[in-house]
Amino acid sequence: MQAVTVRERAAGLAGLSLTEEPYPHAAENDVIVRVHAAGFTPGELDWPGTWSDRAGRDRTPTVPGHELSGVVAELGYGTTGLTVGQRVFGLTDWTRDGSLAEYTAVEARNLAPLPADVGHTVAAALPISGLTAWQGLFDHGRLAAGQTVLIHGAAGGVGSIAVQLAREAGARVIGTGRAAARDTALELGVDAFLDLQADQLDEAGQVDVVFDVIGGEILDRSAALVRTGGTLVTIASPPRVRPRDGQAIFFVVVADRARLTDLAQRVRDGRLRPIVGAVRTLAEAPAAFAPAQRTPGKTIIRVKEGG
Repeated sequence: MQAVTVRERAAGLAGLSLTEEPYPHAAENDVIVRVHAAGFTPGELDWPGTWSDRAGRDRTPTVPGHELSGVVAELGYGTTGLTVGQRVFGLTDWTRDGSLAEYTAVEARNLAPLPADVGHTVAAALPISGLTAWQGLFDHGRLAAGQTVLIHGAAGGVGSIAVQLAREAGARVIGTGRAAARDTALELGVDAFLDLQADQLDEAGQVDVVFDVIGGEILDRSAALVRTGGTLVTIASPPRVRPRDGQAIFFVVVADRARLTDLAQRVRDGRLRPIVGAVRTLAEAPAAFAPAQRTPGKTIIRVKEGG
């Protein structure tokens, strides 16, 4: 099969290439998915799990990408709950070969059924962004109706979904980003937008939840905006500055079949719209990692024509 692989950490983006790789093995409770569409995170080559398995052993060459939508091609021993030929979407494990391949092995529990009326391209934009947004806002931030949330990167992959979920939950939403993101954020439903390059962050006032995807100085300065009893939530890095009278939480998204099913239903109902940006072929995937190739919205790799 064809897959995007990287063999040496030192090579960085230049080490990504399209190669012929062996068909994957389905371990116990795995499924083999025929990938139709896949998503990736630009910073994956810096993640420890890209290079080592759970025991710390080198696992190169490695296949990046951890979001996928496709069709079950094979069931591993003991796998239940899914059937061959079924449409599915979800997350691959952080320390196993990923989704930028024609076929990949995935633990069945990390996948959810994909309704026939949700396309593979849209579905591949949901797993990391959708689960991260939900877990950040509600599982960790405990956001409730009537509260105010500040969402950094409100027009990005995670932020755009977070805005929609927070609005539906009855929260007041303040979004941030670059000036070019203002119109998108307003269309998504933010009540106010702050340009991180021109506006003062403290114009947001005191908020119940800050949801950060940027890190660095923005994360540091956001701690002062959290009101008593509130929460600063980030996926960028462990916070160096904590709210005076609130919580600070750094988390890594985890797979959740039930929540994926819920997110797909929201897409079907028109209550949630993932922003898909560029759609590239598998052959174009190595170049798509480059900063110069990034476009607004989630870049999706179309692995199978018509996927």
